[in-house]
Amino acid sequence: MSHYHLDTDCIHAGYEPGNGEPRALPIVQSTTFKYDSAETLGELFDLKADGFFYTRLGNPTIDAVEKKIAALEGGVGALLTSSGQAASLISVLNICPAGGHVVCSSAIYGGTFNLFYKTMREMGLEFTFLAPGCTKEELNAAFRPNTRCVFAETLTNPSLVVTDLELFAKTAHAHGVPLIVDNTFPTPINCRPFAFGADIVTHSTTKYMDGHAVQVGGAIVDSGNFNWENGKFPGLTEPDESYHGIVYTKQFGKAAYIVKARAHLMRDLGAQSSPNNAFLLNLGLETLALRMERHCSNALAVATHLEQNDKIAWVNYPGLKSSKYYELAKKYMPNGTCGVISFGIKGGREAAAGFMEGLKLASIVIHVADLRTCVLHPASTTHRQLNDDQLREAGIGPDMIRMSVGIENIADILEDIDQSLNNL
Repeated sequence: MSHYHLDTDCIHAGYEPGNGEPRALPIVQSTTFKYDSAETLGELFDLKADGFFYTRLGNPTIDAVEKKIAALEGGVGALLTSSGQAASLISVLNICPAGGHVVCSSAIYGGTFNLFYKTMREMGLEFTFLAPGCTKEELNAAFRPNTRCVFAETLTNPSLVVTDLELFAKTAHAHGVPLIVDNTFPTPINCRPFAFGADIVTHSTTKYMDGHAVQVGGAIVDSGNFNWENGKFPGLTEPDESYHGIVYTKQFGKAAYIVKARAHLMRDLGAQSSPNNAFLLNLGLETLALRMERHCSNALAVATHLEQNDKIAWVNYPGLKSSKYYELAKKYMPNGTCGVISFGIKGGREAAAGFMEGLKLASIVIHVADLRTCVLHPASTTHRQLNDDQLREAGIGPDMIRMSVGIENIADILEDIDQSLNNL
């Protein structure tokens, strides 16, 4: 969508002010928009014309940020949602109605797992969960005649498994279905899944894209590369009677998927972003490239430091040469992975709690991936709804600490870690 480098697109993509217009993206805080004729408004409702008529379906501020994210990921279009959970829901539901089946990585964010395992199963969808490090044979065996997509995370939260995107994409395509990838942790700065065969990308924009913990949001990006006309996706290839019989693939071509997500599911579910949240997200996006560089360098320094401490049982960070995912990380994320590391302290759950409570700079919070260093015990918080077997499948042990390394001075971060470990 542009000829600029990603760090330039972080600043300029999506919004180009005209003569005498605001230099910074303005907040259009309006639910509705005026038109001079009923005919024009009718064409907007029928999807025959472009424009804004109701913020649930489109708004100038939201639109600009959607275009920026689409440019960063290299897609044909994007849709902002009210949360990352809403993005995951809509991304799957858009092509997999009741009776459909999804092949899904078991090592995903706990909230996404609950959404799929409970709520969407209650809606009539079926899910098969398997380890992200599965073999090609195991992955192939998970498909059924009613499978409609594969869902995985580029870099899993919090187990930090690097998914073999090319393997998942090629296998999905061999079965005639798309690969949906949650790219929240690497962000498009460190990984662009479309380059490795993924078809749809989702984000919790609440995390690094925002970077300041001031807005909750999500995004869906359409690559425009998948051929929906293989008989498996009638919602995209057969007439939609709620829009006078339009066929999305015929009327919108490569953007069929993302237009349906907006015109159908956003219309009916109402899980839209707000103009103010989109404005705050854009401020975060403008510095995303700079922050990710610092997050990654700080995280690698912390992971290396922890490996040398005899009170630490294990350290997991794909940027470490000792990581079994190091080579995959270099393939898919050569410039860095993210600022999140996981590790265990000798002494188990009690020692983990003592360490976290002894930190002074870092905070114990549910949030992850903003500019402040924070820690969390996943087994008792974000993944507490999972049973022991599900925790093991997700790569989460009772001693695991998730540390989201911020962009503070690295010397201060290391000093805080050392003083807490020394006081255990």
